[in-house]
Amino acid sequence: MAAGPTPSATAASFRPPIPPPPPCFDYRAAVLADTRAAAAASGSPALAALVESGALVRVPRRRFGPVPAWRPPDFVEPEEVWILGTSHLSPESVADVERVLRAVRPDNVVVELCRSRAGIMYVSDASDEPLLKSNMFSLGGAKFFGAVNRSINLGGQSALALRLLLAVFSSKISSGANRPFGEEFRAARKVSEDIGAQLVLGDRPIEITLERAWKSLSWDQKTNLVISLFRGITSTDTPDEKSAVSPYELYQKLSTSYPSLLQPLIHERDMFLAWSLKRSKAVNKSKIVVGVVGKGHMNGIVYALISDQGDLRFRDLVGRESSDTWVTSLVKGLIRDTIIGLVLWALYEQLQALL
Repeated sequence: MAAGPTPSATAASFRPPIPPPPPCFDYRAAVLADTRAAAAASGSPALAALVESGALVRVPRRRFGPVPAWRPPDFVEPEEVWILGTSHLSPESVADVERVLRAVRPDNVVVELCRSRAGIMYVSDASDEPLLKSNMFSLGGAKFFGAVNRSINLGGQSALALRLLLAVFSSKISSGANRPFGEEFRAARKVSEDIGAQLVLGDRPIEITLERAWKSLSWDQKTNLVISLFRGITSTDTPDEKSAVSPYELYQKLSTSYPSLLQPLIHERDMFLAWSLKRSKAVNKSKIVVGVVGKGHMNGIVYALISDQGDLRFRDLVGRESSDTWVTSLVKGLIRDTIIGLVLWALYEQLQALL
């Protein structure tokens, strides 16, 4: 299993290389002709059905744009990238993943997970998650303390505490589905092993995403967000199957109330996933790459793939915004993260007692 480079705490300032898709952009229309032709050539009715439903698209290398000059001369982008949009709580998505991977037989399978969430692919049943139902924010699994340490190193205590609160909240609102989270990722891992494809962790580290999301909020918004999460967790309402939501839907709801979250939670991750699919070292010289991502990311990923003019690079997607010197940032960050982390951790402990 391959992963992108581990970002350091002193990464360069973030510079969005590609703007979000314009409202008029439709990923299906943008690549429909190429996708239909490839699906027809495969002779698989299942692929054709997924293409027509908008769940599966293909982007050939000729649509990528120029390879940037900073890439080594021997770097060759994949000949074609297939993107399968899934629902993290749907059994149909599991079958879709299996059908697509066995029909396309890619060299690499890129999943919408990062290193500290890779354990989701190895959760076999609910007993593996004793505290919370498995979800996109979980810190469970055999390497729990490693995930905690990584969260602190990359995002600070505030990002870790926010992740814990979101894990509890997400676990509750998705509990009505009565299905474990991320079954399509487990299917992707199993089929990849069967067909000899390399599994690639393609999402930006959640620690950096949550840190940037937290920093995008004003102090009033931070307070309101924590209060809203607390109220949602302690609510006596029991979610049913229809009210269960995916992480992307949760991000959208949060972004509606806090518009500044849209960039770090969705747009930046779309760009990172596009980078992983076509420009990461793991996919160098690959013939076929398949991405398994949430359906909500497809529009942004396809737009980033075909709009990039060589500006899309790793360091632009993991940097941190700061005008302070490193000493000032260290002191301010230590004080802030310690206070916020202790407060949110205390809240989390109280919430665990209530659940």
